Amino acid sequence: MEILILAEAHDGALHRMTRETVAAAQALARDTHLTTALVVLGAAPNAVADAAATLEADELLVATDPLLASGDSDLMAEAICQVVRAEHPTYLLAGHTYRARDLFPRVSARLAVPLLADVVAYEMATEGPRFIKPMFNGRLRAALVPNTARPVIVTFQAAAYAPDAARPGTPPRRDLTLTLDPARARCQREAPVAPATGETVDLSGAERIVAVGRGLGSVENLPVVRDLAKALGAELACSRPVVDAGWLPQSRQVGSSGQTVAPKLYLALGISGATQHLVGMKGSAHVVAVNKDPEAPIFDLAEYGVVGDLLEVAPKLTERLRA
Repeated sequence: MEILILAEAHDGALHRMTRETVAAAQALARDTHLTTALVVLGAAPNAVADAAATLEADELLVATDPLLASGDSDLMAEAICQVVRAEHPTYLLAGHTYRARDLFPRVSARLAVPLLADVVAYEMATEGPRFIKPMFNGRLRAALVPNTARPVIVTFQAAAYAPDAARPGTPPRRDLTLTLDPARARCQREAPVAPATGETVDLSGAERIVAVGRGLGSVENLPVVRDLAKALGAELACSRPVVDAGWLPQSRQVGSSGQTVAPKLYLALGISGATQHLVGMKGSAHVVAVNKDPEAPIFDLAEYGVVGDLLEVAPKLTERLRA
């Protein structure tokens, strides 16, 4: 297959950004007349494979290996490399998720092929597709034309394509064999394994996000937004000033130096709307903002806005949701 799409799991199901990437791949295949294949990797990826089997592609490739159950990035990268070497694709596509940021630099280095990360679109030119990537906090866009070894690895930014744009289908399944070596894992576990002290959060798969900014005032007020996020069934996120103040970990930061998200609902509490933050959440389907400053830039992006103190508004929203 000439275009491979790496499927990713999120909470045991197909990641929303995989559907977005399939939409991109279907468009690219139409314009370049190339064939496509969805690739599912894992120890027992049945649920993800079943979901991938409902999307239009020329083939569904499924490769399993018990060693992938560990979640080791080196082993997963090696599995991707083995599939690429067997299939000889022109393009390898994936969503620009938290996991992809870890995996694809490894794959790019091992295969000595280019990696175009955080792409938002492509355009056709005489020499082939030009991939569009935002630069300088979204102020400029660069058109990238790969002219080196194949495949070209491309990861698409959240909301670059709509997940609903992915056409349904029933691709024929082909099982692949992996030959993974545990020695390829650079990080070896030693008993006893100490529990992780840090927090890893993939916000890119969240459908609802409650994000808080410096308008929170102090870390003592954090339970107010935690309660609202819980009542809404949402992930808690923040802007950079909150991380700089030590109120929330960097893994929950949205923006140019954090994660890029595209939830169905983004509730921005006490966030002014600096460009660095907006580039990370502008793909959200619906934005609701609460800020004391009526001139805050976040209101230019919001569908609904409340001029007020988040410490007064948030508890009322929580109470209403719980009623």
